Amino acid sequence: MRAGRHVAGCVVGTKASLDARVFVDQNMEKVELHPFADGVAAIFSARGPDKPDGNEDAAALIPFGESSGILVVADGVGGARAGQDAAHTAIRSLRVALEQGAQKDEMLRTAILNGIESANRDVIEIGVGAATTLAVVEIQDGAARPYHIGDAEILVMGQRGRIKLQTVSHSPVGFAVEAGFLDTDEAMHHEERHIVSNVIGSTEMRIEMGANVALALRDTVLLGSDGLFDNLHVDEIVTILRKGPLQRAARALSEAAAARMREPAADQPSKPDDLTFVAFRRNVPRKQRPRAIEAPVARVAPNTNA
Repeated sequence: MRAGRHVAGCVVGTKASLDARVFVDQNMEKVELHPFADGVAAIFSARGPDKPDGNEDAAALIPFGESSGILVVADGVGGARAGQDAAHTAIRSLRVALEQGAQKDEMLRTAILNGIESANRDVIEIGVGAATTLAVVEIQDGAARPYHIGDAEILVMGQRGRIKLQTVSHSPVGFAVEAGFLDTDEAMHHEERHIVSNVIGSTEMRIEMGANVALALRDTVLLGSDGLFDNLHVDEIVTILRKGPLQRAARALSEAAAARMREPAADQPSKPDDLTFVAFRRNVPRKQRPRAIEAPVARVAPNTNA
């Protein structure tokens, strides 16, 4: 598989002094792990199976000081080139807004909202019907706050599997599930699941902002494009991602979604599509980490198949 290009640069200013990481037109072979805010983020982005053109998804880690910033996933719509342009434009607008907000000593929330409004104007100006969904999570002071437009979804889950936050897709099917007219299994197979009712690139765009969710040290924050949520049920995602080392859990999630796209099990959803997600966990302070236990010296040959 071809490795996608990785665009990275420095966001300057009194608060935004760390490198932003932007992932555009990726075709990753493995999950990447990056320090971010007061924790670590796992990133995966790849184009759909057997897809001849580029990946319309994009993702970013944009810092706002030493211990805060935003996680971003954008899923472009409107055709390969238009979708790529819309997703990249939206992330670029957010990045500029955070840089400017840092220079003005703005609140992070203000910079995010300004960035989303700017992204909408900039995508409209592309002028070819381009649009993108957008999921943003603000990480600050040990808490997560979601902002989203479209059907890219956000979850916050505890280590034991309790869902602390789940966004509702801005789509007819998503609203029908929320209202109780469809169950989740029916929604996964619904013929209109691909229809989105709110996008960046529309004069009617609206921002849904959620409440702050306090993050315990082993909670996991997840943002994903519909390539993830159209192929795996939420309970499957939580079971895979909620515990264990983050990189290993994220790798298992990417493999499960890709397998479902290629060889669906009986009665399970399967929608080949670009797949992008960002997963985040706060760091466990050294004094709270379990102490390493020395194992006795092995007297047999190591198992090379482990």
